[in-house]
Amino acid sequence: MRKKSSTPNRSFKVADQIQRDLTELIARELKDPRVGMVTIQAVEVTPDYAHAKVFFSLLAGDSKQCTEGLNQAAGFLRAGLFKRLHIHTVPTLHFVFDRTTERAADMNALIAQAVASRSKNED
Repeated sequence: MRKKSSTPNRSFKVADQIQRDLTELIARELKDPRVGMVTIQAVEVTPDYAHAKVFFSLLAGDSKQCTEGLNQAAGFLRAGLFKRLHIHTVPTLHFVFDRTTERAADMNALIAQAVASRSKNED
């Protein structure tokens, strides 16, 4: 029986390293004014390492313009990753705006509002 050559956690490790390296590359080397204060939330790598979906959130600014800026800079960022990562195939990057943080803030506001109105009704 032959053992698999790659470890099962390898794709998670690669995705994690891509996330760390992209965070640094975007902050230090990307000069596009459309790309503001970006936080890389997660990276999903396909099993063949050909593509990586990069989920990001934005502190302030237009998410649509930021997505366009990041996707236009994907080749530049991929080249930067190629220099840093020691893997055979560096995936093509696809940036997706992640609304999870935005939705969580909305839910927190709704919960706070419900709690406030409930306490007023009890008085």
